Amino acid sequence: MITSPAFAGKSYAVLGLARSGMATLDALAASGAEIMAWDAREEARAAAASKARIADPLTTSIYGFSGVVVSPGVPLNRHPIAARAREANVPVIGDIELFAQAGLSLPPHKVVAITGTNGKSTTTALVHHILKVAGIPTTMAGNIGVPIMSQEPLPDGGVYVLELSSYQIDLTRSLDPDVSVLLNVTPDHLDRYDGVEDYAASKARLFAMQSPDHVAVIAAEDDYTRAIAAQVRGKRVLVSSADVRDQSRWPALQGPHNAQNVAAAVAVVRALGISDSVTGRALATYPGLPHRMERIAEKNGVLFVNDSKATNPTSTAPALAAFPAVHWILGGLPKSDDLEACAPYLDHVKAAYTIGEAGPTFARLLSDKLPVNECEMLVEAVGCAAKHAKPGEVVLLSPACASFDQFKDYEARGEAFRAAVEALQ
Repeated sequence: MITSPAFAGKSYAVLGLARSGMATLDALAASGAEIMAWDAREEARAAAASKARIADPLTTSIYGFSGVVVSPGVPLNRHPIAARAREANVPVIGDIELFAQAGLSLPPHKVVAITGTNGKSTTTALVHHILKVAGIPTTMAGNIGVPIMSQEPLPDGGVYVLELSSYQIDLTRSLDPDVSVLLNVTPDHLDRYDGVEDYAASKARLFAMQSPDHVAVIAAEDDYTRAIAAQVRGKRVLVSSADVRDQSRWPALQGPHNAQNVAAAVAVVRALGISDSVTGRALATYPGLPHRMERIAEKNGVLFVNDSKATNPTSTAPALAAFPAVHWILGGLPKSDDLEACAPYLDHVKAAYTIGEAGPTFARLLSDKLPVNECEMLVEAVGCAAKHAKPGEVVLLSPACASFDQFKDYEARGEAFRAAVEALQ
């Protein structure tokens, strides 16, 4: 795990003892910090009792603490811990901020931080893969992989590649990445922000934390990313999808969205001093991410693709663009009540199969444009799509919705899709 003398003798409250919370608790305890810990679950409190004083920071004084550490899932715009900490003049932080504070006691290293509404997981995994091919010690963390504080420190010269959501940036104050990346900004998570401008401002904070001599890589292809690029005060590298002209050599990086991901990843590794020849080899061997344009199987000439990670229409649109003849499974817990981002690619859709809470709304939006089958359940949609699809066509799960109406997360939804495909005769 990552420990640091920076935490020794200081007091912290850890609110929430799931995976990242327990990793934070362990790292702080091993560093000699005094810890108050709380979770609504009795079993989580019991697991923490040997390393922390069990008390609720909402009802117990936190005056003089160095931080209240929360998970990114805590809605700071609604949760009472935000006001409680503000009254006590205690910062509310996350594990990425602890990692940043521990940085001086780690072996010399570099940090790449990647954000954006869509594509950040693929870009993070791609940069990580290129670094591995180049023989550079590296790890992934943040919104991907295992919690950063539970990982072993990298040796001298290592590169930490962090995928950061806006929530994680909100909980970070002193991270100074050697390379920061912004891919795109489209409306998302608006239950946590006062409009898309507030959400974009959260993304912009990543660059405000950077030293002027560090590198900002920005795909300036929408109004918000262009505005943020104009605010950058240091080294700036602007990239776009048009920089990538031939994706045919990279089987796991098809589609226009991946052109942007590749352009950003190439700019990052160039900034880190990796040659284009090494990068080219790495792009050709990149395996792709589970649940992101993942090719599950081909049955009777029909390809089944799991894009469960596409949780909003903007993320789904490039998946529709990537295939000429699609049987589209969509729906779940909606983040918006329209599919406008997908409209340019509806001519690629042979039929739609709607599921979940958004199913009726999406069926109504699409019914005058293409055949729609209202299925409600994912397994029914897979069977129906398989029945109608012809050889050479694609059955695509790209829901344009969150999963929480029927599944615990997008991974569980993707695994259910895989199981349904495997069960087909």
